Amino acid sequence: MISVIIPDFGSLELHHLVMDYNGTLAVDGPLLAELKPKLRALHHHLTLHVVTADTFGHAREQLADLPCRLAILQEGNQAEQKEKLIHRLGPSSVVAIGNGRNDRLMVGTAALGLAVIQQEGAAAQTLMAADAVCTSTANALDLLLNPKRLIATLRS
Repeated sequence: MISVIIPDFGSLELHHLVMDYNGTLAVDGPLLAELKPKLRALHHHLTLHVVTADTFGHAREQLADLPCRLAILQEGNQAEQKEKLIHRLGPSSVVAIGNGRNDRLMVGTAALGLAVIQQEGAAAQTLMAADAVCTSTANALDLLLNPKRLIATLRS
């Protein structure tokens, strides 16, 4: 669990990290190598979930050696499928990270929503739904590994 009190934002007791795959953890299919040690470190504090349409078909193979739960979405209504996962886990215990338009609902529903802008860009709706925007997933994961950064970013 990650517990942090952010003045004028609230108290967070996070148990789950839900992440999009392509555009967030991966670019054009392959997982970004610099994320592996950060994900392994976060696994000691949060249950890791990856939810994806798996556009390039590489998610299962790329995540095989990481301690995370993979959910591959069905065609259609992907934003709603991602949001349903957040509701099943309990929104107040979830941090969500994404970049695409189909991530907007999960980012907005989670207790802490982080949008990332990498090579693929980010959907404006997802940026607007997020509590914070990071220039990379590595930076977003570092916010969770160093929660005082969240306080600095989100306090009033």
